[in-house]
Amino acid sequence: MLTLTELEDAINYWRHQRPASGEECALSPEVNVLAGLYALMIFYRRHDVTLEQIEPQARQLIESWRASRA
Repeated sequence: MLTLTELEDAINYWRHQRPASGEECALSPEVNVLAGLYALMIFYRRHDVTLEQIEPQARQLIESWRASRA
């Protein structure tokens, strides 16, 4: 299970790992993937999702974030 609060923490983790770049402050690919998931959760008013419900790339980023906290 992944809560919206956990997703916010994961996004912040990846923002620190891979900050926005260039004059346009483009998001890193990692943050972009998680931001897309965040937007969908907000749009559908979901407070949590199972990891099986999200795309593999986002799942891998979440798992890496969780491993970094251990």
